[in-house]
Amino acid sequence: MPELPEVEVTRRGVAPHLEGRVVQQVVLRREGLRWPFPPALPALLAGRRILGTGRRGKYLLIEFEHGTLIIHLGMSGHLRVLPPGVEPRKHDHVDLVVAGPDAGSTQVLRLHDPRRFGAVLWHGHEEGALDAHLLLRGLGVEPLGEGFSGELLWRATRKRSAPIKQVLLAGDIVVGVGNIYACESLFRAGINPKTAASRISRARYERLAEAIKDILAAAIVQGGSTLKDFIAVNGQSGYFQQTYFVYDRAGVPCRNCGEPVRQIKQGQRSTFYCAQCQR
Repeated sequence: MPELPEVEVTRRGVAPHLEGRVVQQVVLRREGLRWPFPPALPALLAGRRILGTGRRGKYLLIEFEHGTLIIHLGMSGHLRVLPPGVEPRKHDHVDLVVAGPDAGSTQVLRLHDPRRFGAVLWHGHEEGALDAHLLLRGLGVEPLGEGFSGELLWRATRKRSAPIKQVLLAGDIVVGVGNIYACESLFRAGINPKTAASRISRARYERLAEAIKDILAAAIVQGGSTLKDFIAVNGQSGYFQQTYFVYDRAGVPCRNCGEPVRQIKQGQRSTFYCAQCQR
């Protein structure tokens, strides 16, 4: 599944092609993905100017004067910016046709989602603040925002007996730290993923918060990770996976100490860690 860095890479890739442009047409090739498409979406967006793009956790936001288009890439989705006239392939479910860079020209933002776990939803201003949307209102702070810190993690986990890896993935304290980057951040901070969140000291949470920030920022710069189903907007692959210390390296010697990296299951997800480096 595309995680926060991959979604942010996608946002930065589509932003120059969308921001300030007028939507010419919306093409829906099925009734929905994980949830039904808003049936009035083509009429809602045609002729409207895109004011900006944003991101909340793993949700891509396309902002209009009268509301926000919310896009989730699901397990296998990606967006591409294409010239007009490119024939849709199987699993190309949504086109957003916008004005192009030259007078009279157009471009197509196309959503491809083979597994159909993604989402395209609409939140109009008349429905209230965007943060009140059902999918967004329970999300924690942004890990790359000013509100995220080790102090916040420490205070929010005093009564959390679940393993710290599971607490990070839950998304109600900090949002967008998915499986890959949780594993890598816990390794860098030297914290065993099985440790109860309430047993981690303030000082260790400070190291973890800094690790999360640094790793996510580095992943964005490197174009994210080349996941099985993720392709960036320009069709290129990310390179962060070449720097993994533990993720997907079960049985391989730890880059720090040489001990084999271990793999366990936590909440149906694979966790990778070094028992020697992570106490």
